[in-house]
Amino acid sequence: MSEPFLSEIRIMSFIFAPKGWALCNGQLLPINQNQALFSLLGTTFGGDGRVNFALPDYRGRVPIHVGGSHTLGERGGEQAHTLSIAELPFHSHVEQATTANADTPVPTGNLLATVANTYTPPGNVTAMDPGTLAPVGNNQAHLNMQPFLTLSFCIALQGIFPSPN
Repeated sequence: MSEPFLSEIRIMSFIFAPKGWALCNGQLLPINQNQALFSLLGTTFGGDGRVNFALPDYRGRVPIHVGGSHTLGERGGEQAHTLSIAELPFHSHVEQATTANADTPVPTGNLLATVANTYTPPGNVTAMDPGTLAPVGNNQAHLNMQPFLTLSFCIALQGIFPSPN
């Protein structure tokens, strides 16, 4: 393996960071012991910038390339999300009904129909399914994650200081 650039991030298939590397777990490092690395990262990923700075934290995250509307070190997204009414696409529900006279008290497999009289004794009432006219859903968050494979992201604590092209 060739010598890495200082602050280079690589994906490892093992759970620990090799010598000269650190896991990208957002840990704070002292500036006075890591001045070259601090000169590259600054406080982009956290830290106070006086005594310490933070390494990138990839726990539960996927990387995206900087550019467009995304800046280096920007964090975003969420692992679980509760949809609001505004996020649902416009849709309608078609009610299946007929203008024919009702001829059975059993709703299963049948349609709403015209009744001969407006009122009927309570004993003849058949309840509709609760979801027919009621709101549905539990207002709970749902997972919204792409398929993934968990690996370790490590950052080089030592290496060649990179220079711009």
